[in-house]
Amino acid sequence: MSLGKLRQALASYVEVTEMPNIVVSQRQAHEVSRLLLDEEAVLIRPERPFTFASGIVSPIYCDLRLLMRSPKGRRRVSELLAGGVKALCGRDEPDAVAGVATAGIPWAAWVGDVLHKPVAYVRDTPKGHGRGQQVEGGLRLAQTAVVVEDLTSTGASAITAVEGLRQIGVRADYVLSVFTYGSPRADRNFGNAWVRAASLCTAATVLDVAVASERITPEQRDLVRHWLQTGPMSG
Repeated sequence: MSLGKLRQALASYVEVTEMPNIVVSQRQAHEVSRLLLDEEAVLIRPERPFTFASGIVSPIYCDLRLLMRSPKGRRRVSELLAGGVKALCGRDEPDAVAGVATAGIPWAAWVGDVLHKPVAYVRDTPKGHGRGQQVEGGLRLAQTAVVVEDLTSTGASAITAVEGLRQIGVRADYVLSVFTYGSPRADRNFGNAWVRAASLCTAATVLDVAVASERITPEQRDLVRHWLQTGPMSG
């Protein structure tokens, strides 16, 4: 029986309802939070909220691509992600690092370089031309990969990448991101996909660091916390 069919069989007996997204290290979470705020990769603006392409109105906005402009910052985050791979996977060392297209691709490349691992990336759908591949990078049947992305909201994009890898016979049971909103929906989605997920920092940590550094007020933090707990990503 294939691994995919085994998972399906087990799921018919046991519903995995939640697998909490863990933080690799609280100390490192504070370090990454400061870096994100310094580079304005996370903006907190409850009085003038942002409107996403989906129509969601949010008091917090994340654009982790801004980290790419900082050689020192991206190098440090890449090192922490590489350490996060080791902490998350433990003895189950992956054969390769796979990035979620497109924002996860540079992080996968940098982490693969630190770990001396092959790198691949996964599209949200297979190409409609050429070889029609969803996964690029030459991964082979029975190899293992850890999926890397920049941020986790509901976990949907990472799970799509995991499923794409599993479709070609690559075992993908771990997802690591730089930042997570800490959404209960993501926890459930990862659990139901049989995925163990972790992040370097959470929205909650970023908010606390922003208050401690007087970038926002405690009242602004509480407004964002309320949105995270009751808004569209809460459940």
